[in-house]
Amino acid sequence: MLGDRPGRLRVFVIGVVWFTLASLACGLAPDRRHARRGRGPAGHRRRAAHPRQPRAAAVGLRPRGPAHARSAPGPALGGVAMAVGPFVGGWLVEVASWRWVFLINLPVAAVVLLIARGLPPFARPVGRPPRPDVLGAGLGVLAPAGATYALTEIGGGKLSPFAIGAAVVGVIGTAAFIRHEHRTAHPMLPLTIFASRTFATVNAVTFLVYGGMGVVFLLLVLQLQVVAGWSPLASGIASLPTTALMMLGSSRSGVLADRIGPRLQMGVGPLVMAAGILLLLRVGSDTDYVLDVLPGILVFGIGLTAMVAPLTSTALASAPDEHAGLASGVNNAVARTGGLIGIAAVPALAGLTGQVVEDPAAFDAGFRAAMIACALVIAAGGALAAIALRSRTVDG
Repeated sequence: MLGDRPGRLRVFVIGVVWFTLASLACGLAPDRRHARRGRGPAGHRRRAAHPRQPRAAAVGLRPRGPAHARSAPGPALGGVAMAVGPFVGGWLVEVASWRWVFLINLPVAAVVLLIARGLPPFARPVGRPPRPDVLGAGLGVLAPAGATYALTEIGGGKLSPFAIGAAVVGVIGTAAFIRHEHRTAHPMLPLTIFASRTFATVNAVTFLVYGGMGVVFLLLVLQLQVVAGWSPLASGIASLPTTALMMLGSSRSGVLADRIGPRLQMGVGPLVMAAGILLLLRVGSDTDYVLDVLPGILVFGIGLTAMVAPLTSTALASAPDEHAGLASGVNNAVARTGGLIGIAAVPALAGLTGQVVEDPAAFDAGFRAAMIACALVIAAGGALAAIALRSRTVDG
């Protein structure tokens, strides 16, 4: 909705600048713990820039005709970025510093902004746009900010009064946001969008799958370093086959979803991902990449490739045309929130807190418990999709 006023391209540029400044602040933070809190809502403003018809090309790797615009190929590039992240991060940590994991965003953002300068502005909706929901936007920032700080502190093994206060702020802010959005005439997030069973289901599946997936990528890299004794670079390279699978298979997965509907892939894909996670339990102190790591990575990547394309395109297609940008932003926010909560909660519940990284045996035990929990959570997402989604339609 924000893009309806100054224009979607301008909002996209603002989001990139905001994200860049947050990355700079993280790179200059005094330590890693503070850096993790720095980036927030900026990333959620980017995907809404695509209007309905061309978004099939933006969501997948290749453009497709208007007949497929509501059932686009999957977000291969987004999945590739997630999979290649550990590799780039590991390389930067090894050859430079953890700060460059954030600072690398600066030159990338500069290129993006240069490209954006040459793009024509997207057409604005006909008619006068509604008033901006300033209070809703403020509450929408306050709620996740409080929750983010609290979860970061608790995930680090601390339960300070300030963390408890932040958690209370997050809960109260969430309740106030929901109440305000119900009552205001021009809500930032029209809650009626969740009246669609498909949209609500897809976002619940997104929350579960991305929550578990974020933990898997994080802990696998740490397990390979702490327990197996690999370098940060070698640990990051371990997940690259997932990148290759996403590059090769995402568009094909989208084509298949066009033909058979999203339910099968969204139901089976997470189950395959869970099987891959269980195979990664073989990773330990005496780890062979081909025998212990690669099988789990390949199985996980196959499931991810099958699932991501129909999940994202269904989230966009299940909302009315006038809420397409909103649907994209909501689904993106749900994915990020799922990852945040998963990374904060699962390792802590598995005992991976404090200085456990200095004790390989303790870390190994926590890793196994956390991976089993992630497999169950992701499998639950697949089960939900199989039960709640219709076979061939994305309506209602």
